[in-house]
Formats: sequence, structure tokens, C-alpha cells
Amino acid sequence: QVQLVESGGGLVQAGGSLRLSCAASGRTSSNYYMGWFRQAPEREREFVATINWSGRLKDYADSVKGRFTISRDNAKNTVYLQMNSLKPDDTAVYYCAGREGSTIATMSSVYRHWGQGTQVTVSS
Repeated sequence: QVQLVESGGGLVQAGGSLRLSCAASGRTSSNYYMGWFRQAPEREREFVATINWSGRLKDYADSVKGRFTISRDNAKNTVYLQMNSLKPDDTAVYYCAGREGSTIATMSSVYRHWGQGTQVTVSS
């Protein structure tokens, strides 16, 4: 069973940066995609970014393109989300997710493993 644990959330002013980390424990394969989703109060959970095993395939939500960067270190079984130029609209609980697959996927329903979430609050 794969377990995902996020860290790195916090409070930051608009325009600032944060880096989220997600450490995976358990057996994963070279087909293991990882991603980030977020959920703001009274809103649906939404896709943020995803990455394949090698790191060559990535996808981002339009709302974060050019500001967020997803990366992974397979030696540490960890995926990162570098968030720059943060806006108050980025305030949400951020969740790490993982799945076995062969293609990029942005729908939360296809991800099997989830972390507990980490709060990101951006003040104006």
C-alpha cells in the first residue's frame, strides 16, 4: 500500500513563494504518476499539476502555468511543487495524489492514493 505525506504548506503574502513536498512510501513502479490537487472552501477539488515517473511529461492547470513547477526525485520517492508569484486565489488545501498509469491524467477520480493535505494560505 502506498502512503503519501505532504509538507511545506503555510502562510505567505501575495507575490511570495512556497515549496510543497510529498514523500511516497511503499511499492511504486515506473508507471507511477504523481500529481497535486487543491480544494478551497466551498469549492470542488481541482487539478493543479501532474508528472510522470521520468519527469519528462508534465501538465498544469491554466491558472498556475508559468507560476508553479512540478518536479520529482525518484531516489527520494518525493514529488515537489514550487509555487511562485502566489495569489490569494491560490489559498486552499493542497493534496498530493498518485496512480499507476500510462498517460497524463487531470481528473481526481483516476488517482488511487492521496495524502492528508497541507494548508496554503496567501494573504493580500
